[in-house]
Order: sequence, then structure tokens, then C-alpha cells
Amino acid sequence: MTATPVSRRRFLKAAGVTLSLPLLEAMAPRQARAAASEAPRRMICINTTLGLHTPNLFPKSAGKDYELTPYLEPLKEFRDEFTVFSGLSHPEVDGGHPAELCYLTAAPHPRADNFKNTISLDQYAVEQLVPDTRFGSLVLASSSSRGLSFTRSGVPIPAEERPSRVFRSMFVDGTPSEVNAQMQRLKQGQSIMDTVLGEAKDFQKGLGQQDRRKLDEYFTSVREVEQRMVKAQDWTKRPKPKVDAKQPVDINSAVEVPARVRLMIDLMQLAIQTDSTRFITFALNGLNAVPVIPGVSQDWHNLSHHGQDPAKLTELAVIETQQMKLFGELLTKLKSTAEQGGTLLDRTIVLFGSNLGNASSHDNKNLPILVAGGGFRHGQHLAFDPKKNPPLCNLYVQFLRRLGADTSAFGSSTGTLSGFELASS
Repeated sequence: MTATPVSRRRFLKAAGVTLSLPLLEAMAPRQARAAASEAPRRMICINTTLGLHTPNLFPKSAGKDYELTPYLEPLKEFRDEFTVFSGLSHPEVDGGHPAELCYLTAAPHPRADNFKNTISLDQYAVEQLVPDTRFGSLVLASSSSRGLSFTRSGVPIPAEERPSRVFRSMFVDGTPSEVNAQMQRLKQGQSIMDTVLGEAKDFQKGLGQQDRRKLDEYFTSVREVEQRMVKAQDWTKRPKPKVDAKQPVDINSAVEVPARVRLMIDLMQLAIQTDSTRFITFALNGLNAVPVIPGVSQDWHNLSHHGQDPAKLTELAVIETQQMKLFGELLTKLKSTAEQGGTLLDRTIVLFGSNLGNASSHDNKNLPILVAGGGFRHGQHLAFDPKKNPPLCNLYVQFLRRLGADTSAFGSSTGTLSGFELASS
């Protein structure tokens, strides 16, 4: 007996909770299922704002047979699922750190008095594709309200740095009293799944074995994120111990970089899995402080201006290797989530890079750029002219086309990048 198709916009609801569902086979009509209806394509854009030391990132040789560098070593299991780009930049984007504003826009001369930004890549995709999702996009940051996204008129879209608010916006609905009641239940260890349990059980009765398994994986993910969120909130109430050693900081402190980023990674995966949004930007903010990472004792910003000092480069490598590991954790989550015969990584373009090519000298050329997933042919190092960089926006045009936008230009693009092609299957 074939189950009745379920609306794609189906949610599970209870008091104060609206839980969106992942894509299921039962959400497509029978004839569409036979044709393996395609899951939507998505994009996640990440900028690590203090750059990456490119000698530790860029392979010495181009092509597929490059030797893994120290920064690529943590990603070795994904070697065939990402591409390293060297020799790319935004023409006329200069000014060192202010180029953060232009990472996804390519608007020229961000230090100029008359600077006016333009629309960011993610917001252009939203305009072109008009996705039928709860959120047109998610604009996130690790420790700042300044993100990567800008409207068509160049107005910055504030970034959300508090995972609890992102979680609440995706899963907790209703009146203020209902929201507060649900958040109290979470703090007491009661899952959102407990709240919607009755409807969830009724909904699962009509599903096939594969859909049931997929829902179980999703519900488990929701519970795991809840547990991390509650732990993070609980730390804010704990007094700091008075000891002779350096006083530890709570989880909400900006210097707890890995912990904060992991919470956002959890939420990115859930947002994509539930089709709550198809476009996410994430500013992995650098700090004028010492991040809590074993082996690091100096101010991160100061380390990025290393001036080739060996001691600074050693500590900087510890921080940046940690960032590469976190990037790998995101790829792991996306790859381990099945979707219509593939994975979320197969359908999600993941951009990881920086607006700084050499943070020590505030140089905005030869940007460190990695692209994973999205159905492209990966497993290579594409090395472009280090003195005459092609526009990074040429790559952005290829992203937009892959997402389904009918466009031939974006920002400072002059075409597309040779050698970067779609996978054969």
C-alpha cells in the first residue's frame, strides 16, 4: 500500500513549537518519486576574517596529484570532495581588513570615503531563485553582529552570533509565554521532540522504512543540538572559580572559538537538512584577544601580523589548523546526512576562505579559497596567475549557475574559471 504524499511544507506543531521536517520520499507525488525528484541546491559561504597563512595552505604543485599541505591534512578524507584555489582576488578591492565588507560583493575600495557596498552573493541568489523556505537566508557570525551579507542597496544585514536565538527562530514559535515555557523545558532536559511527540508518532505511521530512518536521524540531531545549547546557556550562570592559575571563561566568551563555532556548525546542518533555508553566510571572526586553543598564548590579531616571526607563525598555525578542523567537521556533518540517494554535501556548495591573502601585510590578493561539495568535480588544486589574479567573482558566477540562477555576471566577473567543472554524475 502506497502512503499518501505529504506536503513539502509540512511541520510538526505543538504549543510553542514549530518543527520543520527534512525532505522525505513521502513528500513527493508517486510519479515524481519514480523520477527521483531532485533535492534543492544550497550554498554556505564562510569567511575567516584574519586570513590563513597561505604557505601552509597552498600546495606547491597544481592539478590532482598535489601533496597535502599542513592545513589540508585535516581534510584528507575529503580530498576528492574539495578544490583548492590559489591566485584569485577581487579586482580593486583593497584596504586590508575593511575588505571583509566585500568578500561576497566585490565592491571596490572599501576604505574610500565614498564607498558604497553592493549586493552580496547570497542575497543575489535569494533574489534570483526566490526559495520557498522559512528563511530566505541565515546570516551568522562567531562573535560579532557584523556579517557577510548585504542588501541590493548595500545595507549590511546584521549577523546573529547567539546560537540560542538561531535555534529558537527555527524551532520555537508561539506567544512569548509559550516560548519562555518551551525554553524552560529545554533547560530542564525536556526535548522539543517530547513536546511534539504525539504528532510525530502519528506522522511516522504513514511513512516507509527509509523515511522513518531519516526522521530518526533528524530527531537525534535536534536532541544533540538541544543538549549543546542547554550546556552553553548553563555556563553563563556558573561563577568563575577563584584560583591562582588563569581564570577560565564561560562558553559565551568570544575567546571560546571552537566551542562557539561548533554550535553554529550544528545549526547550519539542521537549517540545511530541514530546508529552513538554502543560503547561509558565516563570519568566523578573528579576535584582538587570545583564543582558548591549546598551544596558543598570544593575541590572535597580533599573531596574524607575524612579520615572519617563527614563534608567532608557530602559534598562528595552531589557530588556523583548528579552523581547518572545524571546516572538516562541517563537511563531515553534511556528508553524513543522507538525502535522496546522495548527501547534503552533494547538494551544498561550501565556500571557505578569506578576504586577506596575506594578513601580515594587509594584502587582499591571492586569496585562500576552498570549495567543497555542490556537485562539482573536485580533488584538485587550481592555481591561477599570482600576479594577474582572475576575479573571484568568476567562481561566484559558477556557483549561481549551479544553484539554478540564469545569470552570466556577478560583481566584477569577466566570465568563469577554466578547469572548474561539474561532476559527471
